[in-house]
Amino acid sequence: MALFLLYETSSGYSLFVANGLDEIGQNTEAVRNSVSDLNRFGKVVQLTAFHPFESALDALNQCNSVSEGIMTDELRNFLELNLPKVKEGKKAKFSLGVAEPKIGSHIFEVTKIPCQSNEFVHELLRGVRLHFERFIKDLKPGDLEKAQLGLGHSYSRAKVKFNVNRVDNMVIQAIFLLDTLDKDVNSFAMRVREWYSWHFPELVKIVNDNYIYAKLAKFIDDKSKLSEDKLPALTDILGDEDKAKEVVEAAKASMGQDLSPIDLINVQQFAQRVMDLSEYRKKLHEYLVTKMNDIAPNLASLIGEMVGARLISHAGSLTNLAKCPSSTLQILGAEKALFRALKTRGNTPKYGLIFHSSFIGRASARNKGRMARYLANKCSIASRIDCFAESSTTVFGEKLREQVEERLDFYDKGVAPRKNIDVMKAAIGSAENKDTAMEIEEAPAVASAKKSKKKKSKSDTAENGEAEDKPTVNGGAAEDAKSEKKRKKEKRKLEQEQAVEKSNGTDRVDADEQDGTAKKKKTKKSKDQDTEELQDASGMKKKKKKSKGEV
Repeated sequence: MALFLLYETSSGYSLFVANGLDEIGQNTEAVRNSVSDLNRFGKVVQLTAFHPFESALDALNQCNSVSEGIMTDELRNFLELNLPKVKEGKKAKFSLGVAEPKIGSHIFEVTKIPCQSNEFVHELLRGVRLHFERFIKDLKPGDLEKAQLGLGHSYSRAKVKFNVNRVDNMVIQAIFLLDTLDKDVNSFAMRVREWYSWHFPELVKIVNDNYIYAKLAKFIDDKSKLSEDKLPALTDILGDEDKAKEVVEAAKASMGQDLSPIDLINVQQFAQRVMDLSEYRKKLHEYLVTKMNDIAPNLASLIGEMVGARLISHAGSLTNLAKCPSSTLQILGAEKALFRALKTRGNTPKYGLIFHSSFIGRASARNKGRMARYLANKCSIASRIDCFAESSTTVFGEKLREQVEERLDFYDKGVAPRKNIDVMKAAIGSAENKDTAMEIEEAPAVASAKKSKKKKSKSDTAENGEAEDKPTVNGGAAEDAKSEKKRKKEKRKLEQEQAVEKSNGTDRVDADEQDGTAKKKKTKKSKDQDTEELQDASGMKKKKKKSKGEV
């Protein structure tokens, strides 16, 4: 039984045939030793066909399909062209050796070519890989390495950019940066307070907010120069006139020491840096909210953007979070406490990162664990919908949030919540209604554009026909009769469409009919004017009236 070997390289597909091999009598170690010797290996394995790739993009596509275990059309044509043909109802007298069993099974399903993948085939393919440059004569030294390097870079780059719509890496990086910014802004603001308190210590007790304190430190500069003339500017910063007066009074009777102009300049510069960092933190938070609404809208509407982003970053990706069961999601972020409890045989933690949600804070102390378990269940459902749904919508997240609110009322007041199956049916119905509404909004726009194009083409053809057939009046009348018949048919079609689509199409069809009648009147007036200019005799006018009466 002949054995063919399929070898995929960065430059193309190659097919080898192994002659004089008895698989039962062959030992894998013997084959492994004989592979390194080209004289012995070249007598057994020979190249039969080689199909180069057309471009680097083609090589990347073929590599992606082979890695996923899919046979492309090029590979199928290459195998069917170079392998012996198998007659229907008869067993093949050869087999194809492949490196991956997945692609071998796909080749057998499509082409009925028997494939095998074992240690014996792998050793033969290793020998082919070792001596491949010597099998192909026209291959220059270094070409194969360049092709492998280019294909490797493009393949890894494509894998990094694999899922463009679900770019949850941006959310992970943004939430990490947001946490570090919070720590840095707090530490820098404390440093501004401590530094400026040597000059104006009373300001710390009056102003509690770090951002406003940094603004005031930059605005006041030297406390001795602060007077009542600056009260309007102080009220704009503080938002309270009483506090502004209190700051002015405190500056007059301050116990702080005087600072040199250079020290005050450094304090001002540092306060400006703190303000810039806090403003950038606000912009980053807005960016994170928009990204979460794009990537995980249901999870964000259920538990909030910040807690949802922390769950995604802790799990590693949205896909990993969707794979987690609700019990794992419940204690996500409390791993240390969990393993400590398992080690000491104590009580395991009831919640992890989802503790920052407002639902658990609103629940009573005895119901916090039950609420955390229920919320984790709904979060796992929302993350799976966000991960695997084709269209993004917030309907399911809003319905799940309503369920959590009902469960809170059930724990507090005893009001029975709705069943999960009823809520999910309502959510699916509302999501389908939204999709159909979007399709209906898009369809009339396309239909109106097509109708306008048809009307323009009809008006152009009518004008051209009038320009050509001006001398013959009877011929123009016949064309008018035909066009009127066509318009009647169109009217019937429009009436049928109105009967089918009463909800959306009535107003638009009436408008189209009014436009059509107005255009008919205009065309008739233009035709009357043209015929009056052309026809000099009164007998011609009578003929025209008769022809119109007949129509």
